[in-house]
Amino acid sequence: MPSTRIGLLLVCLAGVLWGTGGLALEVLRGHSSMSVLTVSAYRMLIAAVALVAASLVLRRGPQLVALVRAHPARAIVVGLGTGAYQALYFGSVATAGVTVATVVSLGLAPVLLAVVDLVRARRRTARPRSTLRLALVVTAALSGLVLVSAASGANAVGGQPVLGLVLAVASGSVYAATTGLGSTLLASEAVDPLALTTVATTAGAVGLVPVALAGGGPYVTTDPTTLGTLAYLGLFTMALAYGLFYAGLRTTRSGAAVVATLLEPVTAAVAAAVVLGERLGPAGIVGSVLILAAVAGLDE
Repeated sequence: MPSTRIGLLLVCLAGVLWGTGGLALEVLRGHSSMSVLTVSAYRMLIAAVALVAASLVLRRGPQLVALVRAHPARAIVVGLGTGAYQALYFGSVATAGVTVATVVSLGLAPVLLAVVDLVRARRRTARPRSTLRLALVVTAALSGLVLVSAASGANAVGGQPVLGLVLAVASGSVYAATTGLGSTLLASEAVDPLALTTVATTAGAVGLVPVALAGGGPYVTTDPTTLGTLAYLGLFTMALAYGLFYAGLRTTRSGAAVVATLLEPVTAAVAAAVVLGERLGPAGIVGSVLILAAVAGLDE
C-alpha cells in the first residue's frame, strides 16, 4: 500500500538522521567542554521550541490540547523517556565511542521491541516457527553484544568502555520502552504525530534542563561550531527525526518499523569510520553484523 511505503520511508529517513547524532556529539566535544547532560538538554530545548513554533504555524493547537487532556501521563512519560535515553546514549558515546554506543543501544532497542511483538504473537497463535525465530533473534543479538563488548575493551575505542557499554544497554532499553508506549498512543486516530512529538519533546526538555543545571557547567558558548552543532542536533536529529518517525510509525507495521531502524546504527558506524577513524576490529565487526542481522531477521 502507498501509505505503508511512505510510512516506512519516513522511518528510514528518521533512522539516518538519528545515526548522525553521535558523530555530531563528537564534533561538538572537540570544540566545547559542555557535559553530555547539557548537550542533551540543549538538544531537547531547541527541538521543543522549534516544534511548538511549527505547531502554532500549522494551527495544531487543538490537537495539542486534545492529546494533553486525553493522555497526559503517557505523553509526559514518553517525553521523559526520550530525554533519558538520549542522555544515556550521549554518555555512552563519550565513554565508549560512537560505534559501540550506536550499535549496542540502537541495535538492542529494535530487538527488544520485536521480541515483545513475537512473544505476543506466540501467545495469540502458538506457532512453533515463531518460537524458533525468537530464539534465533535473541541468540544473535546477545552474541553480538558480547563481541562488541569484548572489542570495546580490547581496542579502547572510548576512555571507559565498560561504563559506556552499560550506558548503551540502558539507553537501548529505555528507548524500546518509550517507542512501544509512543506506538500505543499513535494507535488512536485522534492522536496527531506532530502533537505527540511536540508534547513529548517539551516534557523531555522540562525534565532534562534541571538535571543539566545540577550537573555543572559550562552552560553557554560563543564558539560557532558548537552553536551550529547544537542547532543541528536539536532541529534535525530531534525535531525533524522524531516528527518523521512518529508520522511513519502511524502507518507502518511495527516489525517493518524496527527493521527500518537498521539504518541508524549503520549510518553511525559508517560515519564514525570515515570521519573519526574508529575501528572495532574483527570481533567488533562480527558482533555488529550479528546485531544487525538479528534486527533484519525480525521482519515478517
